[in-house]
Amino acid sequence: FDPRHYVGTPCYGFPKTGPHRLRFLLESVKDLRETLKKKGSTLVVRKGKPEDVVRDLITQLGSVSAVVFHEEVREI
Repeated sequence: FDPRHYVGTPCYGFPKTGPHRLRFLLESVKDLRETLKKKGSTLVVRKGKPEDVVRDLITQLGSVSAVVFHEEVREI
């Protein structure tokens, strides 16, 4: 979870993610983790800037051959 997604917008200060959407996201992640565990896998969940969190995970894991990500499209 990137903390920057939960602060106000630059123009008007409206929250990017309100309490209802946040609850939905948390419940969805919890459900996904439980589903993966039933299939013998897991889900790593971290809070922080992705550029820091991913670097730390790669260092922690030690043998990473690829990193794949999705970049959010931003309005101009």
